[in-house]
Amino acid sequence: MAAHDDEILRALSHAERRRLLVLCRDTPRSAGELAADSHMTGASVSEHLKVLRKTGLARVDKQGKFWFYRTNTEFLKQVLASLEAELMEIPEDAP
Repeated sequence: MAAHDDEILRALSHAERRRLLVLCRDTPRSAGELAADSHMTGASVSEHLKVLRKTGLARVDKQGKFWFYRTNTEFLKQVLASLEAELMEIPEDAP
């Protein structure tokens, strides 16, 4: 698995990041909206969004003064398919 893949898996391993991906999956949301709906502080949300953007799991669009985040669902599907394919290559009798 490539180093970038490991970063993606680390990003997905955090429950709050997965929650943010769910919250902005269908509708772009501002960091403030995500903070209010996730019960995290704005600073925590910003840090998690930074990781999600860096790994490509979330996209951001600027509209006026506001930044709106949304889950990069196509990329997430590719990541999951790649992980599934890699895991299926491991022999069942491997230690």
